Amino acid sequence: MSEPVDRLAQTRASYISSSFDRPEVSPLELFRTWYDEAAGQVREPNAMTVSTLDDWGPVARIVLLKGVDASGFVFFTDYDSAKGRQLRADPRIAANFPWQDMHRQIRIRGLAEEVAPAESDAYFSVRPRGSQIAASVSKQSQPVGGREQMESEYATAEAELAGRDVPRPEHWGGFRIRPFEIEFWQGQQNRFHDRWVFRRADGSHDPGDLARSQDWDLVRLYP
Repeated sequence: MSEPVDRLAQTRASYISSSFDRPEVSPLELFRTWYDEAAGQVREPNAMTVSTLDDWGPVARIVLLKGVDASGFVFFTDYDSAKGRQLRADPRIAANFPWQDMHRQIRIRGLAEEVAPAESDAYFSVRPRGSQIAASVSKQSQPVGGREQMESEYATAEAELAGRDVPRPEHWGGFRIRPFEIEFWQGQQNRFHDRWVFRRADGSHDPGDLARSQDWDLVRLYP
């Protein structure tokens, strides 16, 4: 059991994991392997902390991963939300998968780009109807007078859309995180953790193909 907040200095967990030797696979293959293992042990393995930038600095929040392939990691949001506006102004982005129960994390840095409208349409079409209606009503990140106003606006939209499909709002869609760096972190005893980071082989901060091992240099870092 963890210590209460006034005893944070005494709160610690021991990490005992198998050795994480040099992974001889592409970043995409290693991510898929780790994710599939997390799917059996972590309640929401697709929950990731995403950090963007505004005029004051980093801003972080949790979003859900909804797709991954050789070009990057996809999540969906309101383009007019705080993170949507921030990414349109500055595409630099960081993401972290905090799989504490496995003593693992995956850290990603890259650039965000909007996915094609057809990709956003395809995902929106499989969302639960209630989530579709909420996306059409919500003015994400904007002030609202109260819960009652939100519920009233939802009920109005629900009635207006009765008996027909909910169209994807133009202000709602996906971003793809295109990494130029991805780190795999495995907790070990004595805080002497294993850290392997894939960086672009050409030394750039340009996004790379996650399935092409030759596009990446693999470096072990001190913990």
